[in-house]
Amino acid sequence: MAIAPESSLFVLARGGRSTAMAVSMVELHKRSYSATSLLLPSPARELYFSRSLSIPSRPVKRSWCNISSFSPVVMSFMTSSKLIDGKSIAKKVREEISSEIMKIKDSTGIVPGLAVILVGSRKDSQTYVRNKKNACEDVGIASYEVNLSEDCTEEEVINHISVFNDNSAVHGILVQLPLPRHMNEEKILNAVSIEKDVDGFHPLNIGRLAMQGRDPLFVPCTPKGCMELLRRYDIEIKGKRAVVIGRSNIVGMPTALLLQRENATVSIVHSYTKNPEEITRQADIVISAAGVANLVRGSWLKSGAVVIDVGINPVDDANNPRGYRLVGDVCFEEACNVASAITPVPGGVGPMTIAMLLSNTLSSVKRIHSLN
Repeated sequence: MAIAPESSLFVLARGGRSTAMAVSMVELHKRSYSATSLLLPSPARELYFSRSLSIPSRPVKRSWCNISSFSPVVMSFMTSSKLIDGKSIAKKVREEISSEIMKIKDSTGIVPGLAVILVGSRKDSQTYVRNKKNACEDVGIASYEVNLSEDCTEEEVINHISVFNDNSAVHGILVQLPLPRHMNEEKILNAVSIEKDVDGFHPLNIGRLAMQGRDPLFVPCTPKGCMELLRRYDIEIKGKRAVVIGRSNIVGMPTALLLQRENATVSIVHSYTKNPEEITRQADIVISAAGVANLVRGSWLKSGAVVIDVGINPVDDANNPRGYRLVGDVCFEEACNVASAITPVPGGVGPMTIAMLLSNTLSSVKRIHSLN
């Protein structure tokens, strides 16, 4: 078999039979992966490959992986879908933010500040807050953190919000969700100054998002991240038919509003929709935020659709040291055979959410200090 000079040879073997497959390095580069030629050892259920965010300038350390434990991202080499790499885009966005913050510091001495209020001891919330704090440090944003006990009162939370509202060193305030059940989430979020609502959850910001001719001060981070991925991959929205699966206040509803503002024709699929598969199959762009593992099958998608998978769902996996792995709302293996472009889980929308939080904080400091 003739192999193009720019290709690497993958050799897969199953049950004593070998198959050679040439994979274009150009295509792999588009998908932000690199690959190296391989020969399989015996027994032949292993594949040598390397993964990086760009074609490396130096040799990549070799590693062996079992085919049966491949992530959907690696298996996407064998599909026609283009991988929308949120991790690499988020990295680029953070570099841009860091550069701009450095210029602001040098010219004005102003340091952007983000305050985070965490109520309770949920492990996942603690992890999210830690990741946000580390991201702030990476780009030069000062972080302020308040940790409150699970049984604290609404008044205590609101008092801390008020202090941050009045603190000129704080340009963004984030209340980590979910809050304990005894708290009124709406009341607490409403206490955040609209000028510092970098999460974009204040009702005035959401209201402006829904109205023509009025721009919100901030857009919720995950929906904004979805739109940024579409923009950076030059995916046309205007005039396209889009379907959003899920209608939460945090993701689904604001995402639908953003698509509408970009002149897409938008439908929302939710738990009471009678024909979700039929509606979704009409879409040029599908954004799923249902929180149900592998809900969207390949049969739900029309050929060439663009798929943004917001879902992050744990499923049991005895082969994983943690006992589980993360998957999206979309059945990746099936969707890859139909979609023209798709985000992986993890590594798709997730990294963009924090990047957009940093972006909103930067926008806030520029607005407050008239730096535009």
